[in-house]
Amino acid sequence: MRLRPFGLLLWLGLMAPCVVALVLFLAFDQRPRVERTAEFTPDNIARAKRIVETNDPRRLRSGAVRTVTVTAEDLDLAVNYLTYRAIGGSATATMDKGRLHLRLSAPARLLPFSPFVNLEASLVQGAPLPVIDRVRMGQLPIPASLVRYAVARAMAMAFSSHEQQTVAQAVKAIVFEPEEARFTYQWHAALADTVRGAFMRPADRDRLEQFQRTLADTAASLPPGAVSLTALMRPLFARAAERSRTSDPVAENRAAIFVITTYVLGLPLRDVVPEAVEWPRPRRHPVTLNSRDDSAKHFMVSAMLAANAGGPFADAVGLYKEVSDSRGGSGFSFNDLAADHAGTRLGQQAERVSSAARLQSRLAVLADERAIMPAAADLPESMTEPEFKRRFGGIDAPAYTRMIADINSRIGALAAYR
Repeated sequence: MRLRPFGLLLWLGLMAPCVVALVLFLAFDQRPRVERTAEFTPDNIARAKRIVETNDPRRLRSGAVRTVTVTAEDLDLAVNYLTYRAIGGSATATMDKGRLHLRLSAPARLLPFSPFVNLEASLVQGAPLPVIDRVRMGQLPIPASLVRYAVARAMAMAFSSHEQQTVAQAVKAIVFEPEEARFTYQWHAALADTVRGAFMRPADRDRLEQFQRTLADTAASLPPGAVSLTALMRPLFARAAERSRTSDPVAENRAAIFVITTYVLGLPLRDVVPEAVEWPRPRRHPVTLNSRDDSAKHFMVSAMLAANAGGPFADAVGLYKEVSDSRGGSGFSFNDLAADHAGTRLGQQAERVSSAARLQSRLAVLADERAIMPAAADLPESMTEPEFKRRFGGIDAPAYTRMIADINSRIGALAAYR
């Protein structure tokens, strides 16, 4: 039986909703298949720190070939955390000989019936980059060629062909084993500039320059000697609020926090942004919080990490630092952890679309430090590892958990974070 043109159009019109409904039924689920928390431990941070130190580009000669080995556990944690940060979901990563298996679940917020995306994918070891060879979304198989094309288009939109080519030439091999993944690359001096350019666009550099100029003016106007962190935050976040009238408040907050952090730590901004060599250099002042310069450093580093990498990562870095200090440094300090957690709270609010602008308006008129940092002089500090374990039992013990709950309760009562 042959359908006339009108009949064919009518038939397609009737069938289209059925096809869409079938695809939605197969592709989406009402429940996630992967449910995990996004977290790191001090041991995870310690291993990551060793990898970074071993591959510090300042110590590598151009042309040097290095291999980074990542355990299956750390890769799994990293994939889960990146999924949480990128799309608010959960994921797992496992490996066989020559193959990586990924499973992720995330809410499909744009659809009215609140379904979940449950995605499974396999990547086979390639030469040198892995190749996607199997993808399933819910119960619906997706052609791997279509996914590879979509990934290529997304990469082309995000990075220039030169940037992609430079990175691809540096990668020599990615090897999957059941217990570990090995990433071999060849370092070239141009690689650092390429990576920096890929992740710091002209608009980002412009933001940093504007806040650096505001900081230079502020530092020049302050009397010699130590200054409170709030003396820097007020003018920079007032500037962020002004710029956010025509810009993204989250991006403005991240730039302001980054500039303040480098200043508090005494790090020249030009070490991160070479163009900054032409920008004003702020006059140096020691910066304090609760009358302590270490508290200002803890606070701002945690704020910067939380604003760019998320609160769980920032808290894990802070805890790693205290555990490390208890084994031979200044000792485990709940005072330092209070500054870490307060900074994390500020960084989290700075990166959330729902609170970014509100935080700017509050920080622009800070009356004093009590709005952003709780009193912490009564908290135990300078504890060696044996003393810390004797008094609090370790970082998983009830006594430690109660101390952290008390710190977070103090932070939650502060005006800037309500």
